Amino acid sequence: MSHVRFEDGAWGEPELGPVQPFAFHPAAHVLHYGSACFEGLKAHRGQDNVVRIFRAAAHVARMRQSAGLLCLPVPPADMLETMIRTVTKASEAEVPAAPGSLYLRPTLVGTEENVGAAAAPSATALLFVLAGPVGDYFSGGIRPLTLAIETEQPRTTPQYGMVKSGANYVMALRPTLEAKKNVGADQVLFAPGGVVQETGAANFMLIDAERVITPALTTSFLHGVTRDSLLTLARDRGFTVEERDVTVDEVIEWARRPDAEAGLSGTAAVLSPVGTLVHKGERIAIGTGGVGEHSMRLRSALTDLHIGAVPDPYGWLTLP
Repeated sequence: MSHVRFEDGAWGEPELGPVQPFAFHPAAHVLHYGSACFEGLKAHRGQDNVVRIFRAAAHVARMRQSAGLLCLPVPPADMLETMIRTVTKASEAEVPAAPGSLYLRPTLVGTEENVGAAAAPSATALLFVLAGPVGDYFSGGIRPLTLAIETEQPRTTPQYGMVKSGANYVMALRPTLEAKKNVGADQVLFAPGGVVQETGAANFMLIDAERVITPALTTSFLHGVTRDSLLTLARDRGFTVEERDVTVDEVIEWARRPDAEAGLSGTAAVLSPVGTLVHKGERIAIGTGGVGEHSMRLRSALTDLHIGAVPDPYGWLTLP
């Protein structure tokens, strides 16, 4: 891992070394006031055996945005990207072949020792980048997911939903666990007031042979890098992309079409097919309820780019 500290108003020099525990004072700001954000991105081993990082600059930009919104010291873009590349380079031997990859987790936490600082930002911080090999998200083969629709509770605090912070994920945890237990759902699709946002950990898309429809970006949910990548690839492949308000009623009406598809986009699963919705006790198949042809077409377009099977006209792949 690589790590660096912010002290006395300035960042130090990043250090690369073995993964090891950190010691925190019990009064550390992060432990009491949630001053923490993180990112998740991947490096892939290409068909030519070269390891490349996917969209590092976009993840760096989003982390800097998260840090600013949480009043944490904002790491310089070049320093953070260099840390990501350095850790990836040091871990090249551990990067598995596709569909495996190297998962990278930059994390920033406030470390000031002051339990009285609820109304003040942390004056000190720790930034670190972890790396670890991961296998195929669908180890048993791609399967359609089941989503329970939640129309009362938002995933998280609306004005901070776009921040990639652990607090946003823990707020979605209990509803997700309850949905798994009660209706066998894999995830919860949060749609407070009947307007779709996202699931606990992924953006939501409606897909057919001609269109990709997804909720327009707001501050209430995460601006996914995978979401942006898939929409770009969809446009370039002739799909009409609609970013707009999507209601639960529209999703249910869409699901009843025989050619309907839906998917969840994110770093871990790329584009996961959704086969069933659970709404007010009713189980509703999306189209055939299986893995959609057009969803897999988009998924393959992105995974082929990851491993260099197709050219990268977007400049999304960078060497460590």
